[in-house]
Amino acid sequence: MLFTPFYCLYFSMQSTTSAHSFVNIAAYKFVTFEDTLERRALFQAICKDLDLKGTILLTPEGINLFLAGTRQAIDHFLVWLKADPRFADIEVKESFSDEQPFKRMLVKIKREIITMKHPLIKPELGRAPAVDAATLKRWLDAGHDDKGKPVVMVDTRNAFEVDVGSFENTIDYRIEKFSEFPDVIARQKEALSDKTVVTFCTGGIRCEKAAIHMKNIGFDSVYQLDGGILKYFEIAGGAHYQGDCFVFDRRTALNPQLEATPTVVCFACRAVVTPREQISPLFIEGVSCPHCAHAALEAQPA
Repeated sequence: MLFTPFYCLYFSMQSTTSAHSFVNIAAYKFVTFEDTLERRALFQAICKDLDLKGTILLTPEGINLFLAGTRQAIDHFLVWLKADPRFADIEVKESFSDEQPFKRMLVKIKREIITMKHPLIKPELGRAPAVDAATLKRWLDAGHDDKGKPVVMVDTRNAFEVDVGSFENTIDYRIEKFSEFPDVIARQKEALSDKTVVTFCTGGIRCEKAAIHMKNIGFDSVYQLDGGILKYFEIAGGAHYQGDCFVFDRRTALNPQLEATPTVVCFACRAVVTPREQISPLFIEGVSCPHCAHAALEAQPA
């Protein structure tokens, strides 16, 4: 696929939008995408020419992207992306920042959008039922779904992400990587049998796969939160949510207003360091934080 004349015209009129205004987008779509190798060079070229930064994952099961750039550059990229019929209806979540949250631009080819190690799960062939943000808020307000069943929130993210913030009274299995989720949730089937389960994650990818897997193993009332936490913030704000949402860029976390928070990630151990922890003498930027400093002290022989 060659660049359209419309896109080529843009090369000669680079954006003059203020460097203090960045649009951050997150999007994914499960769809057969077999020409990833051929398309990679095109993605690299357009992102370079539009001065976009972030990460794009191209996989046989679809695409996942996190990008930041000027309003004009992002809009041009999305016009170009949606010209491919496979991505014409891709849903995009937006947030904004005064600084570029990514250091570089990466276009990677992977086997899965998110590693679950269950190749028979193919969202393209049929999604799990999804609940939109407004409906979920209404359910949580009432304490039950529209059929009167109690609603249980299941966090499909890694433990360190959950520690930054999550829904109230959520079930957190303290997983270290998403590929652990199938075995963990299988052991909870009986305990959750009389509940309506809503799986959720940052943007929708993990909870979509999780909900499909749960239906495959016999859960009869399970939904994914459509668009994940970021979409929920956009529609419902912080209702029934405590804390912030971890994101995988230099902003570290977003609050329910989709604004960057003062939270940082420790360079040494990758733990999330809250503003309160940052005033500890054990926090040395780029060296250590209270988490790894305490762990090192505990490991010392008596």
